[in-house]
Amino acid sequence: MIHTLRTLFTFSLALLLMIYTSPAYAQNPQQYPTLILTPDGVAAIKATLGNAPLLTSSFQETKQSTDALMSAGINVHMPKDAGGGFTHEQHKRNYKAMHQAGILFQVTGEDKYLQYVKNMLNAYAKLYPTLGLHPERKEQSPGKLFWQSLNDCVWLVYTIQAYDAVKGQLSQQEIQNIEKNLFYPAARFLSEESAETFDKIHNHGTWAVAAVGMTGYVLNDKKLVQQALYGLDEKGTGGFMAQLDQLFSPDGYYTEGPYYQRYALMPFVVFAQAIANNEPQRKIFSYRDNILLKAINTALQLTYDMKFFPFNDALKEKDLRSVELVYGTNIAYAHTQDKRLLSIAEKQGEVILSAEGVQVAKALDNKEVQPFNFTSMELRDGAKGNEGAVGVLRSGIQDKDEALVMKYSSQGMGHGHFDKLTWLFYDNGSEIIQDYGAARYLNVEAKYGGHYLPENKTWAKQTVSHNTVLVNEQSHFGGNYDLGMKSFPTSRFFDVSNKDVQVMSAEIKEVYPGVNFTRTMAMLRDEAFDNPIILDVFEINAKDSQQQYDLPLYYQGQLINTNFDVQNNSSQLKAVGQKNGYEHLWQVAQGKLPAGTVQVTWLNGDRFYTYSTIGSENAEMLFTRIGANDPNFNLRNEPGLMLRKKGNAGQTVFVSVLEPHGEFNAKDEYTTQASSQIKSLRLQEQDGAKIIWIETMNGDLRAFTLATNPAVKSKHNIKTQSGKLNWVGPYHYFKLKK
Repeated sequence: MIHTLRTLFTFSLALLLMIYTSPAYAQNPQQYPTLILTPDGVAAIKATLGNAPLLTSSFQETKQSTDALMSAGINVHMPKDAGGGFTHEQHKRNYKAMHQAGILFQVTGEDKYLQYVKNMLNAYAKLYPTLGLHPERKEQSPGKLFWQSLNDCVWLVYTIQAYDAVKGQLSQQEIQNIEKNLFYPAARFLSEESAETFDKIHNHGTWAVAAVGMTGYVLNDKKLVQQALYGLDEKGTGGFMAQLDQLFSPDGYYTEGPYYQRYALMPFVVFAQAIANNEPQRKIFSYRDNILLKAINTALQLTYDMKFFPFNDALKEKDLRSVELVYGTNIAYAHTQDKRLLSIAEKQGEVILSAEGVQVAKALDNKEVQPFNFTSMELRDGAKGNEGAVGVLRSGIQDKDEALVMKYSSQGMGHGHFDKLTWLFYDNGSEIIQDYGAARYLNVEAKYGGHYLPENKTWAKQTVSHNTVLVNEQSHFGGNYDLGMKSFPTSRFFDVSNKDVQVMSAEIKEVYPGVNFTRTMAMLRDEAFDNPIILDVFEINAKDSQQQYDLPLYYQGQLINTNFDVQNNSSQLKAVGQKNGYEHLWQVAQGKLPAGTVQVTWLNGDRFYTYSTIGSENAEMLFTRIGANDPNFNLRNEPGLMLRKKGNAGQTVFVSVLEPHGEFNAKDEYTTQASSQIKSLRLQEQDGAKIIWIETMNGDLRAFTLATNPAVKSKHNIKTQSGKLNWVGPYHYFKLKK
């Protein structure tokens, strides 16, 4: 393939080299461009085109895309549509076309790209002074070109790069017109006139400071740069440096979650690279112990099969091929030379057209790639790393190996959900235990203008849409955002020292008045099972009696069977509840849980999954489906289970095991190991510890012990009917003979 690409582009490269020496390109005496693409970057692209296939194909794709966009002419319309509407999308196409045309002008010197950018900028310079706030403006942070100022910020980040690419070819009169009527007013609107957003520690603020700061560099306006770095008062209460200090944990975790970490990375990374190119003495990529480079690595780690873990407001369609991570991966590689990043770039299938992209393309061409290891890790949340965490347990280093994710992080600001101690599970290349993510159809105007749907508040943010416990059908913290922001879980322990027994545990107090939660989850690799199994122990401690506890589980797959009687509501459906998200759940069936081991099995792809739990006389299981009270069909109709218990004052415990097993082979028409290997699951509490007994169909006996005292050096000695259990620390996994 590499040989073919080289052959295909030999002639075009020779033609381009003739163009590079044309008078139009040689006339530029100034040091433009100065942001992401630089004169050195331009030279590197020229020298490498035709020799590094990924750079060459990326260049050709950019050229084809830009030529197609340019063929539509200059279309700068008066803004009138919300997200997804015609004018909204046209202004997006315009900034993309300008940005790419600017790069192509620098690389090829072709006058058509220069004239296109210049004409587009002149058109915007004529339009911008006539604009008020957008007619479809959002209630908060309205924009001018777009319905929200966030989109105006994105427009400016791209458009200033286009101007940066052509400024050296413009007359002083043209420069004065464009800067006076477009860039200064746009920068002023996004800073002084949108002060609350500009100084906000939030991804909207990040985009704003990046847009204004990059504009400051191109306009050679030091005040704009200082305000972008340190806030409008230039004292550090806001601005880019405060964003770096407060939005990332010491591990590089972004407080709004993986999806918004992806989105926020773009302004963080491009502005940082612009700072590095203009003020290298700041050593911005070394700031706060390389926090931006950590953030890029963390974003990569928070994925499965390239897709981001979708907790908090998140759209599941986004993956590592998004433009933000292409920039992040390329720039991170340029600053670290970490060969493992090359395997991510290889999957992305493109590079950015800059010196950084050239480095990646050349390294790939030289076959320097090393595998990126996806590892088990605990990522702390909060600027100081003391506001909970996200725990990730993986069965291997490949991106399709089993992955167990437990979220015990902070609220996550406005995009956070009420989902303390929830979890997700991936296996066999699929999402098995899911998080719903956000209720939104991005840029689909017919769906609420492309904005977050009303059901994002009534369903997706509510606790019942997640895999965690609810008390009396109320969301965590009563759904109160301010209260949620003040409370966060605490990690009890996280231990992955033994790859066969990986365990994490967290707790949170006063999720409800007088109610505390503790959850411990383990990934256990054991020869008694086909694949690693997942153990879940959820402890509830309450002061009051007669509480109702619900533990939902949203699985992906087709229900196969249960080992208890289920009553199906086949003739009439009703919602599980009246509010707090319960009104969006159809109750399609229910069954009382007998004492002993209760099991539900479903099929996902070619693998079976059995969820085993412990039944009792005061427990039942509801079978649910999302979609009740949804007149506009905004919600995905997906299945779930709900364990329900009546609890008294004191402790109530949910114990369950998720077991992947067997194979369903449709091609060759056979099925193996379609039934669970777990014969019984039992909880015993003795001498300050919980013992979870697991007996297999083959007669194997396992005991997972969980001490009340999580101290690492605490010693425990317990006599049981199956023998002595001696261990040190908060837990142990025993393999015994019955």
